[in-house]
Amino acid sequence: MRFAAAVFLLLLAACSSDPVEPLVEPTIETSTPTPTPTFIYPGKDWAKAATIDANFEQLNTDLANARSTCFALIKDGELVYDAYWGGTSIRTTRPAYSITKSVTAILVGIAADEGKLALDDNASKYIPEWRRTAARNVTIRDLLSNTSGRHWDYNTDYSQMVRRAPDKTAFAIGLGQDAKPGTKWDYNNSAVQTLEAVLEKATGQDVAAYGKKRLLDPIGMRDTTWAHDAAGNTTTYSGIDSSCRDLARVGYLMMRSGAWKGKQLVSDSFVAEATNESSSQLNAAYGLLWWVNKPGRIVTIDRAAGFPNDKPPYRGQLAPKAPEDTFWALGYGSEYVMVIPSEGLVAVRMGSRPNTPEQLSYASFTEGVLKALHR
Repeated sequence: MRFAAAVFLLLLAACSSDPVEPLVEPTIETSTPTPTPTFIYPGKDWAKAATIDANFEQLNTDLANARSTCFALIKDGELVYDAYWGGTSIRTTRPAYSITKSVTAILVGIAADEGKLALDDNASKYIPEWRRTAARNVTIRDLLSNTSGRHWDYNTDYSQMVRRAPDKTAFAIGLGQDAKPGTKWDYNNSAVQTLEAVLEKATGQDVAAYGKKRLLDPIGMRDTTWAHDAAGNTTTYSGIDSSCRDLARVGYLMMRSGAWKGKQLVSDSFVAEATNESSSQLNAAYGLLWWVNKPGRIVTIDRAAGFPNDKPPYRGQLAPKAPEDTFWALGYGSEYVMVIPSEGLVAVRMGSRPNTPEQLSYASFTEGVLKALHR
């Protein structure tokens, strides 16, 4: 009887409306790891690219007519083309002028990554002279974006601070406050020079020495030097002497989002903020001491670059025919470090001031390079 009952129960289960699920072996999903991209970086010098489909004849003529002394073009980490005029050569250096500002910005980013400062810190945390003044709420970010509201007029900035002040940091710190931070955009050398005091206090080191250890040496800038004023302060608004090939390393570092040979020298988030965003709608063409190709209200600095008059502010872009991710470091007399990440390009031009601002504007220089590459 027990056996018959067991058989009956088995038959009943077999006829049930809820079938027994068959035993299925589990599937183990496998995926191929995404390979880490490898990039070419220069060693002691840049590797030379194989012959590419390009025509540099017109660009070479334009650069020569614009009183250039050197030009270097990097494509995907390799030297595609370079040229030298006026008796200069590969390792000839000259003043990079305000390209120094963009290098200073990188050092601020490095110091922030190291936890030595924060971009939204009040600069008065590092500049005690400002703590009981109208400048007490000026932030480091305000200084980087040229929206600090610190006093500016052409004579004070260029004749007094740049040309005559023996202690440029003290002079810059001692100027007054013209406007509330974030309400006015001025290309203010004196305000940028106060970053020398911020960086030295935050890092506990001379700024040029800190820059050499954290930036210049790691990326192999063997021909670059950084000046001090008569009082021994590193000049952060200007003061770097360099070569086209050395400065191309700065552009390439920024194009690679702050990475160099597997090491993150400055965070990708800082690089993006400095070079891929407008820091203020007062001037959409400005990031954090780097010039950007974003559309909006554009303010240029022709007079500060050595030309007679400034162009009135306008709506548009610095280089409308260039990719929007283009960015530049700019020095007096139309010296450029131009970077186009989407094209894998870095181009550097150094030399004397062209005859007109249009001869080597952001647009004409950038578009000339792209045209030479048949783009």
